[in-house]
Amino acid sequence: MQYDKTTLPLVVTIPIAAEPPSLHDNTADLDRLRTAVTKSLPQALAGRRLFIPFQAMAVVAHGFRLAGFTGHALLNVFPDHLDLIDYFGQEPEHIAAVALDLGTTHLEATLVDVSCGDILAHAHCPNRQMEYGADILSRIHFATDKAQGPDGLGRMQRAAVDSINTLVLALAGEAGIEPESIRAMSISGNTTMAHLLLGLSPYHICREPYTPLINAPDPFAGSEIDLNIHRLAPVWVLPSIGSYFGGDLISGILASGLDRLEETCMLIDVGTNAEVVLGNRDWLIACAGAAGPALEGGVAKMGMRAGPGAIEHVHLDRENWQLQVQTIDDLPAVGICGSGLIDLVAELYLAKIVDLRGKFRRDTTSGPRQRRDFVSKYVLKTEEGLAFIVTPSEISGHGKPVILTQVDLDAMMRSKAAMYAILTTLVNQVGVDFSELERIFVAGAFGKHIDPAQAITLGMLPDLPLSVYRSVGNSSLQGAELILLSEEARLRSRDIGRKITYIELNVNQEFMIRFSGSRFIPHTDPHLFPSVPVFRDEMPEGQA
Repeated sequence: MQYDKTTLPLVVTIPIAAEPPSLHDNTADLDRLRTAVTKSLPQALAGRRLFIPFQAMAVVAHGFRLAGFTGHALLNVFPDHLDLIDYFGQEPEHIAAVALDLGTTHLEATLVDVSCGDILAHAHCPNRQMEYGADILSRIHFATDKAQGPDGLGRMQRAAVDSINTLVLALAGEAGIEPESIRAMSISGNTTMAHLLLGLSPYHICREPYTPLINAPDPFAGSEIDLNIHRLAPVWVLPSIGSYFGGDLISGILASGLDRLEETCMLIDVGTNAEVVLGNRDWLIACAGAAGPALEGGVAKMGMRAGPGAIEHVHLDRENWQLQVQTIDDLPAVGICGSGLIDLVAELYLAKIVDLRGKFRRDTTSGPRQRRDFVSKYVLKTEEGLAFIVTPSEISGHGKPVILTQVDLDAMMRSKAAMYAILTTLVNQVGVDFSELERIFVAGAFGKHIDPAQAITLGMLPDLPLSVYRSVGNSSLQGAELILLSEEARLRSRDIGRKITYIELNVNQEFMIRFSGSRFIPHTDPHLFPSVPVFRDEMPEGQA
C-alpha cells in the first residue's frame, strides 16, 4: 500500500523480500532485515531511523528466519523513528487497534483495523473510578489525600486500567481475536483522566495557576501500565491544553475539522464540563467550565446518562394538555438524560408551569379546565417543595415515579446559565457576534440527542437559525480513531495544542457577571432571544 500522511496509520506492515544468507553473504539476520526494511519503506516513511527494541529482537529474528527471509515486517510509526516489533510470513488479516474515549463516568471504544479503517467491534463500560468519586474534584482529592498515601493515586490508576482492560476483552471477544493481538491504542480524555491513567498527580490541576504535570505525553508501550494488549503496542494519549481543556476536545477539533475551516465556527462539547472552542484555520480560542453535571445526569435525582430507558425527548401538547415522552430504545422510563431535561423545562416554561426564574408554579385556578386538571395531576407538593411527575410509577421501568424536583430544576438553571455565560464570554473575547458564526458543532451525547430549539427557549444556546447547529456525535472517540489511522491527525493534534489560546474561567470576572445575567429563562435581557416568548407578568422589576 502507498501511504501518505493522511493515510499513514500508527502501525503498518511492510512487504519484505530479502536475500537468504550464504557463504558469500553471512550478514546477521536482524541486520539483514534492517537493511531490507529500510530499502522497502514507502516514501512517507523514508528517512526515519529504524529501531528494533530489545524486547522484540528474539521474536522478530525467529519470525524472519521461519518465514524464509520474506514476508511482512510490522512497524510502529512515530514522527521521528520507526520501531520494528514483529515479523510474519503471511500478511495479517487485520491489524487491530483500540480507539478509546476515556470519559469521567463512562468509557467508549472501537476496535479498528488500521490497515483499512474498518470498525471491527464497539463497546462501552462504566469508569471504575466512580467508586472513589463521582466528579473530577472528588477524584483529585482522593488521589492526593495524604491520608490515602501514595496508594490513593495508585488505586485510581488501577481502576482506570481495569476499566480499559474490561473494554479490551469485550472488543476482542466481539471481533474473535486475542487481546494480545491488539497492536495500538489511542486515548482521548480530559486532563485529569489522562493524569490518573498515567499515575501522575493531579494535585495542581485544580489549584492556581491550574498547571498540569504534562500536556503532551510521549507515546509509550501498553505493558508499561499493564494494559491487556500486545506488550509493545504504542499508546498515544491525545494532548491537553489546560487543566480543564483535555485531549477529548482536541479530538473534537480533529473530528469537526474546525482547525481547517475558513469560516469562523464553534465547537461545544458537554460532558462533566462544558468545553467550547471558537475559531477557524487561522486562530482558535477555547475555554471550559462546569456546565455539564446537571445535563449528564450527575445532579438531578432521576438524572442519568443517555442510555436505554432514559427519557430523551419530552413534548407537552398545550391544546389537549397531554404529556408525551420518548425514551431511548423505547423502553419504560427509568430516568431522564440531559436532552430530556432540556425539553422538559422548556416545555414547562412555555406552559407557564415553570416561571422565568426557574421556579415551579402550581396554578390550578387559571386557564381552561384541561390545563387546571393537568397541573393538579402532575405538579405536586412534597416535603422538599414542588415537583413535577414526568412518568408515574405504574408505567416506569423500576416501579418508581420519574420526577423533577425544585432542587433538580435549580441545578438545571445553573447549568444552562453557565453554558450561555461560557459562550458569550468566549465570543466577547475576540469581538465576534453569534450571528457571524457559520456553524456551531455540538458534540457528545448532549449533541446527539439535544433539540437546539428547546435549548434556545431556555437561553442555553444563542438564538440562531437551527441550520447553524450540527450534531457531531462522540467526537472524542472519532478523534481517537483518526489518531490511529492518520499521521496527519497525530501531527495536527500537537499543532492544535500549540495554536490554541486558552481562557481560564476560574479567574474571569466577566464570566461571573454573565453567569448571573443568564439565570433567568431565557435571560434577564429578553432581546437576546427574540424567538422566545416572554411572559410579561413574570418579568423582573425594570425589565417589563
